[in-house]
Amino acid sequence: MQTELSRKLGVEHAVFGFTPFPAVAAAISRAGGFGVLGAVRYTAPDELKRDLDWIEAHAEGRPYGLDVVMPAKKVEGVTEADVEAMIPEAHRRFVRDTLARYGVPEPAEGEASGWRITGWMEQVARNQLDVAFDYPIRLLANALGSPPADVVARAHDRDVLVAALAGSARHARKHQEAGIDVVVAQGYEAGGHTGEIATMVLTPEVVEAVDPLPVLAAGGIGSGQQVAAALALGAQGVWLGSVWLTTTEADLHSPALTRKLLAAGSGDTVRSRALTGKPARQLRTEWTDAWDGPDGPGTLPMPLQGLLVADAVSRIQKYEIDPLLGTPVGQIVGRMTSERSVQAVFDDLTRGFERAVDRVNRIAGRSGPS
Repeated sequence: MQTELSRKLGVEHAVFGFTPFPAVAAAISRAGGFGVLGAVRYTAPDELKRDLDWIEAHAEGRPYGLDVVMPAKKVEGVTEADVEAMIPEAHRRFVRDTLARYGVPEPAEGEASGWRITGWMEQVARNQLDVAFDYPIRLLANALGSPPADVVARAHDRDVLVAALAGSARHARKHQEAGIDVVVAQGYEAGGHTGEIATMVLTPEVVEAVDPLPVLAAGGIGSGQQVAAALALGAQGVWLGSVWLTTTEADLHSPALTRKLLAAGSGDTVRSRALTGKPARQLRTEWTDAWDGPDGPGTLPMPLQGLLVADAVSRIQKYEIDPLLGTPVGQIVGRMTSERSVQAVFDDLTRGFERAVDRVNRIAGRSGPS
């Protein structure tokens, strides 16, 4: 599964794997793909340094990258406390009442509240880059579109390719104008923040819009046959995220959440603003239903919603409150029916890819694999 882009980056398979788990990122790279570590949860530079050190020690010299969440435009002088002050009391009360209704325990006195969604703040992302550029990363991806121009230049000075996610051809053209090297066409089926155009439609539109820039197809892809389809549509690789959540290397810290993912069907996700304030595909739960229902106060814009619910989500996950327990995940969750190693996922991807190419060759009157 090689393309011009995979050969440029020195990887065997044009499979780019986004994950918040260092062990998964390293395993993806060892398996011949390109592991991309999600940095949004790292609020302290030392924590990111620790995990990049771990990847360096376990990736066996294979290339890897980093994904940040960085706005293209800077807002000067705004702190997290300033943003917190913008959250209405009615929304805070709704969170308290919902947690109380489901019996979610309060955190112990003095206990850290858990992960805070602060990686969206520009200074946090810049601190992450100060750490990351000391490592031999080969790709910097940004989940919020094109990063600021100085960041693109800084990456290029270090021979680091820059990728940006796009949900439409219009967004993709803006990335091209900003000097981005790789566009990730993320379809409606994808987990996390996603637009309204399906992958099958979006991929060829973006390929045509930004030609000759390489495009990665994302959203609803979890088999080798789908990888072959993405390449047939003009993509130079695929960007996979959800399929790694149930791998044995993943560390969800929640057996209950793993069970829910393995039991979920492709219709058990919802595109909701409940987690961050922007539409993000995730497991449908009674938590998302509460926010999306007519009796809720309505979600707040990003980043207010993320800051509002961060502590609540941490408590729900810690105490494994099953009706409320969820995670960002794409519609491909319906194929995630067993825990497998990252290598096993790659073995299935390559076998499925070979079968798909062979099938097309037979239809075209050719014999044997390409």
